[in-house]
Amino acid sequence: MRIVEAELRTVALPLLTPFRTSLGTQTERRALLVRVRGAEGEEGWGECVAEDEPTYSPEYLEGAADVIRRFLLPRLFAVPDLDPAGVAPALAHLRGHPMAKAAVEMAVLDAVLTARGLPLAAYLGGTRRSVRVGVSVGIATGLDALLDTVDRHVSAGYARIKLKIEPGWDLEPVRLVRETFGAGLMLTADANTAYAPADARHLARLDAYGLTLLEQPFAPDDLHGHAELAARMDTPICLDESIISARAATAAIRARACSVINIKPGRVGGYLEARRIHDLARAADVPVWCGGMLEIGLGRAANLALAALPGFTLPGDISATARYYERDITAPVELEGDSIAVPEGPGIGVVPEPDALETFTAGPPVRVTNDCR
Repeated sequence: MRIVEAELRTVALPLLTPFRTSLGTQTERRALLVRVRGAEGEEGWGECVAEDEPTYSPEYLEGAADVIRRFLLPRLFAVPDLDPAGVAPALAHLRGHPMAKAAVEMAVLDAVLTARGLPLAAYLGGTRRSVRVGVSVGIATGLDALLDTVDRHVSAGYARIKLKIEPGWDLEPVRLVRETFGAGLMLTADANTAYAPADARHLARLDAYGLTLLEQPFAPDDLHGHAELAARMDTPICLDESIISARAATAAIRARACSVINIKPGRVGGYLEARRIHDLARAADVPVWCGGMLEIGLGRAANLALAALPGFTLPGDISATARYYERDITAPVELEGDSIAVPEGPGIGVVPEPDALETFTAGPPVRVTNDCR
């Protein structure tokens, strides 16, 4: 396609309940939407998962919007016959900003594949019509509240429970959930870099609770610390923030810093880079799963397509819409047993509902044309 116009729009969706991690507390999800239009009438949507503040990653929402408007879109306007695989090479000379790049790649994928009548899952190589999913449980106000929340999600049918942890909220919550819900519950813990290597002895006590994995305890660049912890613990170590590209995934596997990888398309620069990480991890016999960034309906649908690939053997953080939002900008994603259906329509398989889009839009949309620099 040849992109002739784009629109940037910020939407704000209130969360049903506050979501707290070691990085902070969210009460709403603000997302940046990217819509591209082609010369032949093609149209596609992308979602940027950058957060309001640069805590999870160096990117933040307003900065991503600026980078997309001023730098990424003008480069793509200049490509006369743009294929999804050509997005990353066209932007390679612009350093960093993977979440911004992932959003425009997603929009191009949606536009091109919709025009071809091809679902994203089929394009990526997905083999499943539905994927098993888990749910992420934030740091609660107390242990009783935690048990009530976990009970609600287990009763709903989720295949896996992930507990957010931090110093002072780790051993006791994990122990209590394990003892209450039994050994049959697939249980994981996610630290979001809240610990240091000096905490290794303390973290090793989590081995007593039969976790499927412990996710990202240390800083993103500390492969050595993770490798030492992995050698010390029986619990598999999973990396999230450390995995920013296929190259980073290769380095982590070679360093024995992890035996499981969380793949988030926004964090690694897009769905095609995410597929490369899946392929190399599968070749190394390292299981992967699809992480979540509180995506709204667009990103959630695309993540389901990615999670349909054969190497995604663990339930991902792709919860039903009702887990986080009373209403989304797309038709709701619904849980069926312990799984969610992979969209079968062309492109990402969903589009915004016009009235919902207007309801949740925060501020005027920004139109970008091929004469904008």
